[in-house]
Amino acid sequence: MEGFSNIRELLERRVSEMNDKTFLFSEADSREWTYSEFDTAVNRTANMLAANGIGKGDVVSLLMPNSAEYVIAYFACFKIGAVAGPINSLLKPAEIEWAVRNSESKLILSEPSAIADDQLRGLEGSVPILINWPPADAGGSDRPHSVEVDCNDGAIIIYTSGTTGKPKGCLLTHGNLIANAKQITEWLGFDETDRLLTIMPLFHMNAVTVTTMTALYCGGSTVVSPKFSASRFWDIIEKYKITSFGSVATMLSMLLKSESDKVRPPSYAGGSNSLRFAMCGSAPVPAEVLKQFEQTFGCLVIEGYGLSESTCRSTFNPPNEDRRPGSCGLPIGNEMKVFDENDAEVPQGELGEIVLRGPNVFKGYFKNPEATKKAFANGWFHTGDIGYRDADGFFYIADRKSDMIIRGGENIYPREIDDLLYTHPAVAAAAVIGVPDELYGEDVAAFVVVKGGVSATETELIEFCRQGLADYKCPKSIHFVDDIPKGPTGKLLKRELSRRFAKTGE
Repeated sequence: MEGFSNIRELLERRVSEMNDKTFLFSEADSREWTYSEFDTAVNRTANMLAANGIGKGDVVSLLMPNSAEYVIAYFACFKIGAVAGPINSLLKPAEIEWAVRNSESKLILSEPSAIADDQLRGLEGSVPILINWPPADAGGSDRPHSVEVDCNDGAIIIYTSGTTGKPKGCLLTHGNLIANAKQITEWLGFDETDRLLTIMPLFHMNAVTVTTMTALYCGGSTVVSPKFSASRFWDIIEKYKITSFGSVATMLSMLLKSESDKVRPPSYAGGSNSLRFAMCGSAPVPAEVLKQFEQTFGCLVIEGYGLSESTCRSTFNPPNEDRRPGSCGLPIGNEMKVFDENDAEVPQGELGEIVLRGPNVFKGYFKNPEATKKAFANGWFHTGDIGYRDADGFFYIADRKSDMIIRGGENIYPREIDDLLYTHPAVAAAAVIGVPDELYGEDVAAFVVVKGGVSATETELIEFCRQGLADYKCPKSIHFVDDIPKGPTGKLLKRELSRRFAKTGE
């Protein structure tokens, strides 16, 4: 397929080719935009941003629920060379403020609930906030704002959880996004007949890349739904004739669980006539869940692997009988190897760190040259994930080099929670680990040593965490212990805690 120097060029090429074909559907209110109407809405919003002082390279923070306006705001930023800064709407005010200020955001696009929920506390008066900004189909100039943008210019800054306690701003370029959309399109065989469901949150790259940018690249359509609902899922699939959707393992488990309630429409009793497959990532799908989902719904599950730093997907299984349950698949267009601690490639079948190189791999961490240099040692991006490659080239993820927890598709770094717990007056020591969870894959557990002469309860410490952290990051259980195992240098041995929990459950 053809190459493009920026996302604006890609969009305008598709408009010239598709024009009256519907590109964007809003599931929440049944609105829809043809390619031409979408481009007009993007131009009007881009001009609105420019009128508010936004220029090339400026960051625009996006804090809103999944909506057509969210998609339009992304592309409005791309049009004028601004950098879209999606903010996880599950974060607490202090976390949101940190991301906005660290990214040097010049403007926040949001909606009324953010004010009602006090999410933007601390930012009023210092960063302009547009609430109920002119809807995309409102009046205003629909002539495109002319700006020179090339493939190396920034398109998105997205924050990933940080091993040092603070998130890192991952700077993705126009070239990164286009490359990954091209890779996914060609690997999975998408074309203009495909209609992709965007049900993952648009503050994650999965939704931006897999079901939005890819839909544009292949000349298909995307349907934006506010959030995942197992009870409504099959009605949406049927109404919009969805051919594929992005998901995490938790969603598949919830759909299986809800099947006992007979939520599928009668016409889907024998499986979908339109649905080709579910694209699944973030964490491995349990083999039994994958098998039951495919048998129950007649829909293939295509597992893949990637990170925000690789835009989204680096691997996918083949969309056919060559799929290998348990494997994250084959590289779809970037180079991928397994290195030892000396950055030498290990033989097939041996464990090592997964490393990546290719056009979808990000530019670097924003304002963090040390982290960027470390991540790109010897020219390869070091993922921190431990895995191996089999004789046929399929990759398998065995473990994580870091202590990261993946809960229902959300990445959580325990260090951030550790640091907060240490600020509680009753906590002498704390260590957070991930523990197995049937629905979410992993959940958060904290081991705490209480200072002498004081006391604390599990409820008190969990509520303390909720004051400063997004709910999904907060421990679901607190385990009070006399000590936390340490190594010779005094480092807390979290893997020993994990083994202890696996053995005793406490």
